[in-house]
Amino acid sequence: MVAALVVAGCSSAPASETPPTSSPPTYPVPPGTARPDEKVLHLPTTSDGDTAFTLVGLTTGMDALIGSHAEFAAKGQFVRIRLSVVNNGRSSASFDARRHLLVDDRKVEHPVDTQAMTIKRQPEVIDLGANVRLEYDVYYDLPADAKPLALKVYGGPTLTDLKDASSTEILLTQ
Repeated sequence: MVAALVVAGCSSAPASETPPTSSPPTYPVPPGTARPDEKVLHLPTTSDGDTAFTLVGLTTGMDALIGSHAEFAAKGQFVRIRLSVVNNGRSSASFDARRHLLVDDRKVEHPVDTQAMTIKRQPEVIDLGANVRLEYDVYYDLPADAKPLALKVYGGPTLTDLKDASSTEILLTQ
């Protein structure tokens, strides 16, 4: 009997198998602290071509912006959207971080406020490498009574959209 127990203990079969995981492993990206005036967004990641966008923060009603060398007043109100972008393609993409359009509750499209972006030192056109992630802010100057509704994003040229003519609209509430 002792011999049977010893042989069973030396068996090559595992005592218990670990069940396979159902989801792939993820990177331990540390969470960032939201700014005091910022609403944290919990929206699904949305793709435009090879580029994936995650909108993470929204700030409305800012009267002015202060940068390292300038203070800049809004004509109406500044709206800031914090987002993360990832190039899931196999090659780099010329990514225009200032091309996105903000759609307000009246369905009016607003371009990025280039002065605000410059004062806050946010990126312009960059070479977004394969599998590179970038997190940044986009700034818009909306009428004081307008409410942001959606963000139209452009992911950069792809083999099927060389001119990056199409965009993807992401609703700011879901």
